Amino acid sequence: MDALFRSQLVALLPRLRRFARGLTGSVDRADDLVQAACERALARMEQWTPGTRLDSWMFRIVRTIWIDELRARAVRERAHEQEDPGERIFDGERHMETRLTVEAVRDAVAHLSPEQREILLLIAVEGVSYKEAAEIMDVPIGTVMSRLARARAALLKHLERRRDGDKIVRLGQ
Repeated sequence: MDALFRSQLVALLPRLRRFARGLTGSVDRADDLVQAACERALARMEQWTPGTRLDSWMFRIVRTIWIDELRARAVRERAHEQEDPGERIFDGERHMETRLTVEAVRDAVAHLSPEQREILLLIAVEGVSYKEAAEIMDVPIGTVMSRLARARAALLKHLERRRDGDKIVRLGQ
């Protein structure tokens, strides 16, 4: 079981990292979060039941650790870290448009409530079912559907507001 567990865990790393990146907004913090989740999973490997979905179990571990970190940060009242904009490199019009679109979506996702962001990442990015998301988040499936609908509406509203703001800037030039 140990070898099978470890190989499945390694195969999950890209998905876990993508989910963690969406939660944290930072590549470095996402890597730390995934590392902490893997350490916890390996230490508690006997708690996972072979034949059940390892990805759901791991997403829940990542989410739990992230919530714990947010609570600890609130207690300590630390300032929120942000990515260094100097790291961005634009090499060509198409690449720049893609980056701007990605940044607009990331910005819109960052403005969602934590509950909406989690559900959107689990379902839209990671492709988990509503039922699996409900199990991971330990909420009823109706809550998953409601949060997802609100997240999508908020995301669309934010992107439309941003797009309309861009039009105003262009007209004023």
